[in-house]
Amino acid sequence: MAAIENKPPTKSVTSLYRLSLRVVAKYYYQYKKSFTYLPEMVHFDLVYQLYTENKLSELQTELNDINVVTKLLNVQSSRNLLIKCFQLLVDNDMHAAEVLCDTYHSICTRAKEDATWDKRLINLGLRLGGFLNDAGWYYESEQILLDCRELCLLGKQNPQTWCEILDCCHKLIHAQASYCSFTGAAYTHDLALETIDKLNKVGYLYVNHAALYAEFSVLYFIRSEYDLAYKWSLQALKELNPSLPKFIIINVLRQAAKSCVVKREFKKAGLLIKQAIYLAKEIFDANHPKYSDVLIDYGFYLLNSDSIGNSVAIYKLAYEIRKGVYGKNNLNIAMAHEDLAYALYVQEYSSGKFGVARSHADLAIEIMIKILPSEHLMLASAKRVKALILEEIALDVSPNSSESDLLTMSEDLHMCALDLSRTAFGERNVQTAKHYGNLGRLYQSMRRFQEAEEMHLKAIGIKEELLGCDDYEVGLSIGHLASLYNFHMNRFQDAEALYYKSIEISLKLFGNSYSGLEYDYRGLLNVYAKLENHTKYVEYMDILAQWKELRDRHAENEEPPIEQKCPQPLDDVIQTFFSM
Repeated sequence: MAAIENKPPTKSVTSLYRLSLRVVAKYYYQYKKSFTYLPEMVHFDLVYQLYTENKLSELQTELNDINVVTKLLNVQSSRNLLIKCFQLLVDNDMHAAEVLCDTYHSICTRAKEDATWDKRLINLGLRLGGFLNDAGWYYESEQILLDCRELCLLGKQNPQTWCEILDCCHKLIHAQASYCSFTGAAYTHDLALETIDKLNKVGYLYVNHAALYAEFSVLYFIRSEYDLAYKWSLQALKELNPSLPKFIIINVLRQAAKSCVVKREFKKAGLLIKQAIYLAKEIFDANHPKYSDVLIDYGFYLLNSDSIGNSVAIYKLAYEIRKGVYGKNNLNIAMAHEDLAYALYVQEYSSGKFGVARSHADLAIEIMIKILPSEHLMLASAKRVKALILEEIALDVSPNSSESDLLTMSEDLHMCALDLSRTAFGERNVQTAKHYGNLGRLYQSMRRFQEAEEMHLKAIGIKEELLGCDDYEVGLSIGHLASLYNFHMNRFQDAEALYYKSIEISLKLFGNSYSGLEYDYRGLLNVYAKLENHTKYVEYMDILAQWKELRDRHAENEEPPIEQKCPQPLDDVIQTFFSM
């Protein structure tokens, strides 16, 4: 026993298999012709060996070959590692996504000319389009899936072909919505509904539409048409059943949760997004990008339901996961930067410490500029976030040229975002209204008070028309207009009435401990000080003190962001949801 205990630690020995991979990678071009005969898993391990050794030329040779990529996609367990290999080429300007797109288009063009294609070519398009969706290359995914859809429409029309069309529409509308290709997405949406109608008319009922309906909801959500987003998310929930693939169930739950958030149905949203989190933790590992997708939506729920600290923690976790998979120059990374920047902006609103938030906003815009056309709509949101942060930084510096420069930069960003939004959505849209409201706040900071009032009134008018008079967004804009009247235009009675309306909305939606109430209460204190209404001043001093106690209690009782719980049976979740 003593001899065994004194034995030196065993050295780690590299397996013969790993040594073989290294040798083949080293003499890649010598062995290349034989790779066709390698089993899929072995071929994948070799490609990943090239990635780990940063052999870019050899890796490019492999991943520019559409037949190799098709083979590697069969290794489902290593899909995320394939994304990393693919992204390394993109980060080194090797245009891997464009090459796949162009190659598939050429194959489809020749096949149509010769009338030689079959369903294998359609299946290839579906797989490539799906992979590029997962990898965050939505434009190239859209191009491949458009070619694929054309093949489907040119083929013999029967229920089997219609199912292929629906599969293509499902993946295509995801790419188009994610890339804000709204005209194409509208056509895809209508084609999918027409195809469903054809299947129904012939009595073909063997296809589930939950995933497709969830993508309809995503499209309307991105377009800020929240009633339709909510409607389609409910339709998706009704289609769910436990036999569906788990990732589809997760996608439906999280999209329905987001739709509930913007409809301010927070209890329903919490039920669904927490079940999505529990289920995702059960089937994905902690570094899986699909898990990060659920975390992003969970962060959205937490931020909107006034759990700001937890929201920041979740967004940070999601960002770290995405950074480990998508590298540097990827839209999924850019959006994670943007989400984290905005959450940090909200969290640090009182402290004025916006350095980290600004850094993430800068990185989001930097990545988007590299990838997107200069006038792409996705830049509007990122520029809006940076503009909000710059404005707050400007207000915290001494009045000088630096402050003026920051406010001018903020105005340029807000105006760019507004122009992009109006071009994409028109005047009557929630996003357009938000940009008007942001300009109103900025002009207040710039002491351009008449313009500020005009912007706030525009924002309130659009939001009330689209969302109703008691929506959170309306309350937010009313509170900002009250601040303008109160602190800069000496319209104290007008400010008082607006503060009361803003408080009424906040109490109805969030309760007595809502963080945003502080600004309205402090605003009313200023109003009553100016009006010399001592009774009301004392009343709201007491209300503010009670609010502080409630906030402290809220912080103490707040649940951890991710609880260790098992998912409930799906049928129970759906039944509970529709009984709320």
